[in-house]
Amino acid sequence: MPLFGELFLSEIIKKPVFDPKGDIAGRVRDVTIVKGDPLPKISAVIVERGNQLFRIRWEQINLFNKRIISTYLAISLIEPYSISEDDLLAARDILDKQIVDANGAKVVRVNDIKLEGYDGEAVLIAVDVGMRGILRRLGIERGSEGFLKLFQAQMPYNLISWNYLQPLKPKLKTIALTVPRQMVSELHPADIAEIISQVSREEGAHLFKDLDIETAAEALSELKPEMQADIINAMDAEEAADIIEEMPPDAAADVLSDLPAEKAKEILEHIEKEEAEDIQELLCHEEDTAGGLMTNEFIAYPPDMSIKDAIECFKKDAEDIETVYYIYIVDEKEKLIGVTSLRELLLAEPEARLSEIMETKLKTITPETDEMVVAEIISKYNLVALPVTDSEGTLLGIVTIDDIIDRILPPAAKRKRRKM
Repeated sequence: MPLFGELFLSEIIKKPVFDPKGDIAGRVRDVTIVKGDPLPKISAVIVERGNQLFRIRWEQINLFNKRIISTYLAISLIEPYSISEDDLLAARDILDKQIVDANGAKVVRVNDIKLEGYDGEAVLIAVDVGMRGILRRLGIERGSEGFLKLFQAQMPYNLISWNYLQPLKPKLKTIALTVPRQMVSELHPADIAEIISQVSREEGAHLFKDLDIETAAEALSELKPEMQADIINAMDAEEAADIIEEMPPDAAADVLSDLPAEKAKEILEHIEKEEAEDIQELLCHEEDTAGGLMTNEFIAYPPDMSIKDAIECFKKDAEDIETVYYIYIVDEKEKLIGVTSLRELLLAEPEARLSEIMETKLKTITPETDEMVVAEIISKYNLVALPVTDSEGTLLGIVTIDDIIDRILPPAAKRKRRKM
């Protein structure tokens, strides 16, 4: 069953299939695909004759190339075929479908499929996602090449190896490989979020569901608010709680504030008490204020702690905190009395005390401070984090530079946290 040279699916669709006598057994309508080792392979050729469909199994194929396709079977022995949703058909289920190019971190559309002979089989080795695939299906690829040569230009090939693809539709999971899924999980969360944003809600939710909890939490933080709400609202409360728990409290509060109150309450009930309280505390603040921007995850130590001990404590405490820029110094009543940078901490003598290296001329804001004022202070004093205190000076949280970046983006990109 040889397959000669370069062959694309579009080149065999509607081609005649000959029986041993040279009569036309039908014209190619599609091919069925099954999982193969190492690549998916053709299991049968579906032909159409007189408004009826017939199936010729791969082992019954004699010749298979772009010039001629033939079968060992006489026409009378070819079995009828009925369209089945259980079968994976290349033209019906793969052509024109969206897939994730995990290597390029983007969503692409399949314009054609490249086939190649391997150990007596016809395997799917790549998909064409470029203009060539479209022109080939229209039957004008060669003519277009000639036209471009007049201008000394070339039409590039845009083929993606099947190993770098992650099908999105559930049906295509039957031929999905484990490597592509791992590759998707290894993409930057922002890239995953961009991919999810480019596909339908159903496909995005399916791709999101396949992510591990940690990756899902990071990707969720990068999605637009309405898409976050759609995905979490459609999930089981316990499953959603696992993802929300992995997020920083401020990001978690943002997501929950966009959900219906009953759904948010149900999710909070499945989150550990201490973490749920941190999130609820942030949900109490008005939007567009420091309280609505801040996170209550920060590191604070007493002034009499030695530099050596502070560094040891920091190594443990920082593991559970998203971003750390400063060490805050608080007294026994949690009142903010100083701050030191990580640089100063590392350069100080091990036996020195935090009180000896801390900066006491502090810039602070209250939870009610307007977000634009917060942005102005951070910009004016070149800060990467700004502490938020109550009227008595108790440290409540911090607003970090990444929290404020949204405030200098166009209004459409801004998130509004609904007070609960």
